[in-house]
Amino acid sequence: MNTRLVRREALRALVAGAAPFIVPARVLGRGAPPPSERLGVAVIGAGERGRGHLIELAGFPEVRVVAICDADLARARSARDAAAAQGRIPAECAVAQDFREVLARPDLDAITIAAPEHWHATMAIAAMKAGRDVYCEKALSRTVAEGRAICETVRRTGRVLQAGTQQRSDPRFRFACELARNGRLGRVHTVTVAVPGGHLRLRDGVSALVLPVAPPPPSLDYDLWIGPAPMKPHREGLCSYYWYFFSDYCAGWMQSWGVHHLDIALWGSPSLGAGRIRVEGAAMWLDEGDPDVPFGWDITVTAADGVRLRFYDDTRSPYGHGVRFEGDRGWVHVVRGGIRADPPSLLEETIRPHETRLRVSTHHMADFLECIRTRREPAAPAEVCHAATTLSLICDIAARCGRPLVWDWAAERFVDDPSADRHLARAARAPWTLA
Repeated sequence: MNTRLVRREALRALVAGAAPFIVPARVLGRGAPPPSERLGVAVIGAGERGRGHLIELAGFPEVRVVAICDADLARARSARDAAAAQGRIPAECAVAQDFREVLARPDLDAITIAAPEHWHATMAIAAMKAGRDVYCEKALSRTVAEGRAICETVRRTGRVLQAGTQQRSDPRFRFACELARNGRLGRVHTVTVAVPGGHLRLRDGVSALVLPVAPPPPSLDYDLWIGPAPMKPHREGLCSYYWYFFSDYCAGWMQSWGVHHLDIALWGSPSLGAGRIRVEGAAMWLDEGDPDVPFGWDITVTAADGVRLRFYDDTRSPYGHGVRFEGDRGWVHVVRGGIRADPPSLLEETIRPHETRLRVSTHHMADFLECIRTRREPAAPAEVCHAATTLSLICDIAARCGRPLVWDWAAERFVDDPSADRHLARAARAPWTLA
């Protein structure tokens, strides 16, 4: 074992007996630790979310951003140069086009993944096998099978994986779930979730989306961007944003946005993620254009104990955007930046020490970094994001099949429905296998 690894393992052993959550150095007003004690982190994916990761990481004196990677090399350089111009990272920070080059760096402790969702499983599994910890944006995976493979790799390797479902680090969402789980609403019978239904950046009032086939820009390695997905001709705008609307890369905003609030639904009403559940409903697709993912939906999930999840896009929800837990004595409705309840006195409740208290995190990236050092399970571990991702995917599958389905959480299969099961996995384009 090299000197750097000996030092890091000694630090982990030291903090193992300390408090479970260590306050970041920046909160304590300390300066940056010596380079030998800083965590080397690389950002994979230099789009909007990747640049957000870069800004966050640069704010931690205990972190050294060692590389920025994107299949579009110009985009990686642009992200690096913008951050360097603001004094956030050194101008000599490395840029790369192939994430495998980044994983081979000897100064790397962890990566953050902000690449499109069809890449999440391949990148996360490769990183963990290489001994790196991972912060992976939501949704966790493109398919149920990929999500299970990620979870099994976490188990085998012992690496930390924090999923980007950052609402688990928001006290409003945590409090709403604690109210629901501790009987403050009475018996919870309905959970309503609504998220954006596939917003498009359309021009001139166009109601359908057509992406013209065009050569990729010189700075983009399109074969690498496609990776495990089927090879198809390059389309204008596909690699920068519009991949969200093609099922080769994700299940649309039913999954990519839905996973955030579905995660909260499962956190506050665990029976929706246990045993067998019934899934039924309908989704709406564009009548014209290239996208093949839902743009609106109305789905009902019924748990074995009778709790119902009503899952809508925002335009169809009777209560608007957010997560609403409704019981026979009251309700609580939570969104990013706000929480309300009936009766309003629910918001003055105190969750007592002997009651169900949910995992506390006040900053999602800080929680990830501290878990790298302590080896504690993070606020949004792989299994919980896999469950939320799975729930979004089986809602999509039920809508595509056009009939009610019964999902078995333990088996991770539909009950007596092999045709629906065929949607749970996809063949990966060589050489991008998960093995």
